[in-house]
Amino acid sequence: MQITEIFYSIQGEGILTGLPTIFIRTTGCNLHCSYCDTPYANEGGENMTVKQILSIIKKYQCSSICITGGEPLLQQETKKLITALQKNKYFISVETNGSQPISQLKNRNNLMISMDIKTPSSKMQSHFLKDNLCLLTKKDQIKCIIQNKKDYDYAKRQIIQNHLPCPIIFQPVWGTSTADLASWILQDHLPVRLGIQLHKFVWGEKTHR
Repeated sequence: MQITEIFYSIQGEGILTGLPTIFIRTTGCNLHCSYCDTPYANEGGENMTVKQILSIIKKYQCSSICITGGEPLLQQETKKLITALQKNKYFISVETNGSQPISQLKNRNNLMISMDIKTPSSKMQSHFLKDNLCLLTKKDQIKCIIQNKKDYDYAKRQIIQNHLPCPIIFQPVWGTSTADLASWILQDHLPVRLGIQLHKFVWGEKTHR
């Protein structure tokens, strides 16, 4: 499978924020979000076997894995990688943009799905597969990336209309006002979590790690 990079860092987003994690970034994405901060993962990468990936991650003393991208579910081999990681007792989170069916992930043992609901400023919201929402469980998470009030109102409608079972994170686009987003959430008594990109506070705003 095509891999852009494998690295060990602190999880910067979502309910696992702050947890030491091994990141496996796959190559290739079918969306082109306006605020994407990893466009370098759209092409290139290195072809690796699942065995090679397992060999690399074994050097880190860490049991938490994040498969990210790009869009990991574009590659058929991602399912084989997940199966191998499950057999090796890793806890796995898979970050997906919501445009690919998560029904392809049959075995959810030790697996958390972190799925985006794309907002209008991404210009990609029409690609979202709404059927994915009914397949989420309480151990998964939804992330909504918010750039402005229009994004917030759109995400709020999605949350209210769909009665989602899992934690929901509203995360500001880097460089926009976290305070404004926090205020909107509080004013509406919305049952979501405010997220930040912790890794950028730790390592600097230009880091992707």
